[in-house]
Amino acid sequence: MATGSRIQAVERATGRSWDEWLEHLARIGASELTHHEIASAVLGELDGKIDNPGWWAQSTTVAYEQYIGRRVPGQQTDGTFQTSVSRSTSLGMEALMRAWTEFAAGNEGVRGLITGEPRVSGTVKRITWRAKAQEGESVIVISEPKKDGTASLVVQHLGSPTPERNDEVKDLWRGIVSGFVAGL
Repeated sequence: MATGSRIQAVERATGRSWDEWLEHLARIGASELTHHEIASAVLGELDGKIDNPGWWAQSTTVAYEQYIGRRVPGQQTDGTFQTSVSRSTSLGMEALMRAWTEFAAGNEGVRGLITGEPRVSGTVKRITWRAKAQEGESVIVISEPKKDGTASLVVQHLGSPTPERNDEVKDLWRGIVSGFVAGL
C-alpha cells in the first residue's frame, strides 16, 4: 500500500487529488498496463503543466502500483529492492574516492559484501566505484561534489531479493560508512 506521505506529495506536486488520479488511471486501464506504459500515460497528463513532469510521472506510477498491491515500498519494477546510505565529508570528490577505494580494499565488511574486484570510473560531476555483490546484487559507491568543494559519499546496494535482505544490507552499509567517515 502506498504511504500517505507519498500520495500527499503527488497531490501537492501535480495539483490533483488522489481520487482524481485513481479515476484517471482506471479510465486508461492502468491496472493492466506495465510500469512504463502507466508512467508514459501519466507523463502525457503532466508534461508542460508542472515542473519535473518525468519525476512526478514516475512518483505517481509508483504510488499507484503500491496502492493496487503490485509492489511494496522500496520495491523496484523488476521486483528487487535497493537501498542507499550517504554521508557528507570534508574531502573533495577525488580525495574522497581515493580514501574510499583504499578503505574498501582492506575492510572485511566491504569485502564480505562484494565479489570480485571493483572498478572505478568518473567524470567531472561524479566518481563511481562499482562492484558485484552476493546473489546477483551490486554495489555502487559515488563521490558527489557539493557546492562548497567538499563531497558526499553515497553507497547504493541494488538488487536485494527481499525487503528483509534490503534492511540487512542497509544496516551493514550504515555501519561501514559510519566507520569510514569516522576515520577520515
